[in-house]
Amino acid sequence: MREIAVGDTERSQLIAEHIGLLLAVLDLHHRAEDSHLWPKLLERGSEEVGPVVQVMEDQHERIEQLTAEAAAALGVWRQHAAAARGSLLADVLDGLNGVLYEHMRMEEVRILPLAEKYVTAAEWHAMAAASGAALPPGTMPLVFGMTLYEADPEVIENTLSSLPFEVRTTLEENGRRAFVRHSERVHDAATPRRSARLKPAQS
Repeated sequence: MREIAVGDTERSQLIAEHIGLLLAVLDLHHRAEDSHLWPKLLERGSEEVGPVVQVMEDQHERIEQLTAEAAAALGVWRQHAAAARGSLLADVLDGLNGVLYEHMRMEEVRILPLAEKYVTAAEWHAMAAASGAALPPGTMPLVFGMTLYEADPEVIENTLSSLPFEVRTTLEENGRRAFVRHSERVHDAATPRRSARLKPAQS
């Protein structure tokens, strides 16, 4: 992604919209887990589940705090694209990225095996559908395109397996096109570096 010149409010608005969408998707994802996943695991799981879910919920609280800080810093920076405000926003986002990395790593190692054991496929799809239904209007193709680009192919296959072929094909095609258009505007490239492969720097 090319740097933003001080005072380039047109560019800052574009990047701010991109960051704002990612923050919104993150919030919806975690709200869906809070409503659909944690209660089922706690109700059905063994004694091993409680401590793990508690850690995840604590991490969610920290992520919510950092997301709110990022949204506030974003609102200030997007108005003027001032360097100091951009640095503040970057610091908050770096902190959020670090917490998210640990959270997602724990989800993959600890939560997914528990979900496979205690949550049905239909319930998992319902959680994903609830999150998707709450997305900002018109952003579904782009968000799905981002997911296609970043996610493990096996995860995508599992997510789409229950959809009719026509719906799946349309969703994949529209998602890829929306992602390419968006990425060329934001990253100046149709195939940017995948964020899922980036481990945050250790402090």
